[in-house]
Amino acid sequence: MPKVYLDQDADLGWIENRTIAVIGYGNQGHAQAQNLRDSGCRVIVGARRGSSWQRAERDGFEVYEIGEASRRADILHFLVPDEQQGILYKEAISPHLREGKTLGFSHGFNIHFRQIVPPPTVDVIMVAPKAPGAMLRKMYLQGSGTPGLVAVFQDATGKALKTALAMAKGIGLTRIGVLQTTFKEETETDLFGEQAVLVGGVSELIKAGFETLVEAGYQPENAYFECLHELKLIVDLIYERGIEGMMAAVSNTAEYGGRTRGPKLIGEEARRVMKELLRDIQNGSFAKEWIEESRRGLPRLTEMREKGKEHLIEKVGKELRKWAGIEK
Repeated sequence: MPKVYLDQDADLGWIENRTIAVIGYGNQGHAQAQNLRDSGCRVIVGARRGSSWQRAERDGFEVYEIGEASRRADILHFLVPDEQQGILYKEAISPHLREGKTLGFSHGFNIHFRQIVPPPTVDVIMVAPKAPGAMLRKMYLQGSGTPGLVAVFQDATGKALKTALAMAKGIGLTRIGVLQTTFKEETETDLFGEQAVLVGGVSELIKAGFETLVEAGYQPENAYFECLHELKLIVDLIYERGIEGMMAAVSNTAEYGGRTRGPKLIGEEARRVMKELLRDIQNGSFAKEWIEESRRGLPRLTEMREKGKEHLIEKVGKELRKWAGIEK
């Protein structure tokens, strides 16, 4: 079992007199900044003028341009989207990374793939909640927390892990536990999970099942219920009880059908493709492709988004969600 750290392993006092600049006030930024502040930390926000700036001000933070926030802070916690980090780092953060500062992340992409190369005189850490920002904030306010990861990429001061654990405690992660990992492991497993299972794999499986039923002449509404709507029930069971707990909760017919037919669907060919996806992540091919796509202004992603909106499952789903009171 890897090392797991809890509240008693982290010292919030280690960072209480240091200024933390949360750079970016989006999904993770707003939750982590508020949790850190409520834990007694000194927090400012670095943002670009616009909606996130205004939201941070409404939440009571001192807000600065990213360069100014970086100059003022001892710990710079970088929470803007991956594709924006490289440019922002060079323009606004790098000039202010004096010796002894800490540069923090919640995802290792730009460090691992060398889009950001910090000077050797600063600590580089990761504190990564395993939950969306809204859930992270909700659980903190309930007196609980979410699991997370911590990692040290560069330990210039000899105290980088101590800082990472203090940050994790301030965010509320050590209430449940943080797992020690590396930037490499977090980045590669995160990208693989997104592509092969959580975002890519599940979405394509849903659409393929829906299309199979519709093409066979079944009502699209019924196909939507069977292949998408009920997925939440299964995922909730897996989340709460694990795969075998889910199997115990469904009917014997569903369990037998799933155990005997599932391996036919996710067989050797699917596993071969998964290994191929992992190789592309490990050798940097995906990172290179994504970085180029970002530099070009996301033309491919934009085209795929527009195409996705036109799929029958989206049109049917929107009406059914309204009918069921799920979506307004």
